[in-house]
Amino acid sequence: MMDEIIEKIENEIQVLNREPCIIAIDGRCASGKTTLAKELSKHLDCSVVHMDDFFLQPYQRTSKRLSEAGGNIDYERFLIDVIHPIKKGTAFSYHPFDCHSFTFSDEIKVDLTGVIIIEGTYSCHPKFKDIYDLKIFLDIDCAQQLERIEKRNGKQQLSAFKDKWIPLEEKYFEAFCIKEKCDMYFELKSEKKHL
Repeated sequence: MMDEIIEKIENEIQVLNREPCIIAIDGRCASGKTTLAKELSKHLDCSVVHMDDFFLQPYQRTSKRLSEAGGNIDYERFLIDVIHPIKKGTAFSYHPFDCHSFTFSDEIKVDLTGVIIIEGTYSCHPKFKDIYDLKIFLDIDCAQQLERIEKRNGKQQLSAFKDKWIPLEEKYFEAFCIKEKCDMYFELKSEKKHL
């Protein structure tokens, strides 16, 4: 399955014939977005930016912000650190925000390679809509999603995902019709078919 997905994406990139080609990989948590970006980077001359590096800082986590569809991402910093340099055609750098320590990690430098992949939920936020050449949505059924989250994050974190993070994502998907507005759609069908 992974080989087929990569082949379809590579074919689409060739058709687009743009350099750099800016790709968003959005979708439900635990659907394989990070894995797909990693696999694509083995086949393409590309740089990968993770939306997880732009989650909200503590001062931003207000009830007003979290009630906003798509508000669970530091889109202000993402626009400044990533989107604006890409639009200018320049290399850029940013400091990932670590949600566990609530601190910024070491600087990551990103070159303008042939393909730039922005990976993670909220990557197709309307505030970034003009930047992408190709938008991909990864899906997963609810039962399998919870199973993968528990395996990846542990039983304690599963409740936080069920009660907080998944509802925030679903609100974002629904409010902005994210899946419907993507160019390509892939669904994880079984645990044996890892994305």
